[in-house]
Amino acid sequence: MGKYQSEPSILLQAIGGKENIQSVMHCVTRMRFVLNDTDIVDIKSIENMSITKGVMNQSGQFQVIIGNDVDQFYKDFIEVSEIEETNNSNTPTSQQTPIQKIISTIGEIFAPLIPIIICGGFVLGIKNCLDSVIFSGYTLIERYPFLIGMDTLLEIIYQAIFQLLPIGIVWAVTKKMGTNQILGIVLGIILVYPSLFSATSLNFSSFQISLANYQAHIMPALLAGFTLVGLDKLFTKITPSFIQIIIGPFFSLILSTLFTYTFLGPLGITIYNVMSSIVWYCLTCPFNFIFGLLFGGLYFLIVLRGFHHLTLIIDLQLITAYGGTLLWPMIALANIAQGSATLAITYLQRKDEKLRKENLDACISCYLGVSEPALFGVNLKYKFPFVCGMNGSAIAGVISIRAGTIAASIGIGGIPGILSILPQHMFTFFLSMIAAIVIPIVLTYILGYKQFHELSFIAPMKGKIIPLSDVDDQVFSTKMMGDGFAIELDDNKVVAPFDGEVIMTFPTKHAYGLRRSDGLEIFIHIGMDTVQLNGEGFNCLVKTGDLVKKGK
Repeated sequence: MGKYQSEPSILLQAIGGKENIQSVMHCVTRMRFVLNDTDIVDIKSIENMSITKGVMNQSGQFQVIIGNDVDQFYKDFIEVSEIEETNNSNTPTSQQTPIQKIISTIGEIFAPLIPIIICGGFVLGIKNCLDSVIFSGYTLIERYPFLIGMDTLLEIIYQAIFQLLPIGIVWAVTKKMGTNQILGIVLGIILVYPSLFSATSLNFSSFQISLANYQAHIMPALLAGFTLVGLDKLFTKITPSFIQIIIGPFFSLILSTLFTYTFLGPLGITIYNVMSSIVWYCLTCPFNFIFGLLFGGLYFLIVLRGFHHLTLIIDLQLITAYGGTLLWPMIALANIAQGSATLAITYLQRKDEKLRKENLDACISCYLGVSEPALFGVNLKYKFPFVCGMNGSAIAGVISIRAGTIAASIGIGGIPGILSILPQHMFTFFLSMIAAIVIPIVLTYILGYKQFHELSFIAPMKGKIIPLSDVDDQVFSTKMMGDGFAIELDDNKVVAPFDGEVIMTFPTKHAYGLRRSDGLEIFIHIGMDTVQLNGEGFNCLVKTGDLVKKGK
């Protein structure tokens, strides 16, 4: 057994057992289940697990948000459940609309590529600092020549990741669709082959096929990958088994390569150019502040709908076409804004050690670019921090886009995202970052102060207040019934601690539940073991549903 002992078993039971699971996979922060019946899932039990940050149904998948440790948890879950690992989601098509199918497929294709894209962005960020950041009139490379070797190494890694990304994309398509992955790798190499070996065309005597450069291009790689998958499945189906291992790969590779160079590649480039031009215009036109306001403010609504993987494709296309993207800085700022809202909640709940630790961990994770723990574990739970974060990222987005802040790479989110920004734009990103930090913190604190701190009410009885831990009853002293206090009575009168509604009266008249208009609920219990008196000595003046006034 791995790191997690009991949690995988609890999740398996809550999810409906092994027989309710069609397939399970994971991305950067989430477990993604395809279930036979989502109605039997015990969502409350899952949400009460310490390891989980929340759950959501999206694109035909039941997703459990784990956070940064999802990879280890997934391995332990697979071991406990004895479920066979799958290469694709097998999401039932009946559960998805056509748009959901496309978005879900794209998301699952790019999920295994995200770690290496983040790595590439971080590598380029460090390289930019070495090459361009000036101190006392010199770059770091000029001042410290021993860093030249490191700079060259970073250049090699960056170019390998982003220029040869089509190889990873075609492989990811075949992995997702459950076909021959080594064919995907080979086809990806073929797409970048001409630029590596200076080939320019295929000469068939009477006609020639030009070999375009598909380095760093996303759309041609996706189209080529899906074509390869279709051909591979076709030849697997129609070819006799005794020659399948030869005929299938041969014709699949030959035909998908020809289709790509003659039709699919140019089509992909055309789609790429149109999309890039439209988005670039929105990002640079005189009214781009509207785009910044909407995209910056609503980005995490896009995330909740699962559409954010499309922005990854657009960002990569913009970088290839224009040498940078104005979109990614706003995404990084949105992470910072949600993390800042979580930071304010952390301060407001600082007296609760468990919540303070969980909130702080989620905040740090969000500041480093992984938003799910903060989003689902904190901000969406209380709702208003999420809205405050959206307000902050909207203003930060306007500042960023009006200043023309450009990122040279993607992948690094949150505060470290400044490393992806071109050096000449780092200051404007820093200004945007201040807005993304300050605005959500201030708004969340103002709105949250009343909810978390204005919990004052008058004591329902006269007497000496003593800690619950001193009460000789483990149900109360261990706070199984919640936090509170005890009172040594000076008289026999109990009054309402605030204006509110009576939500419970115990038949023996010794216990009452009240709810205030802001949702605060309290439980008043009179005496120890007084249930045995069966109401003798008590005079109840209220019933469930009555409205009471403070002090009455």
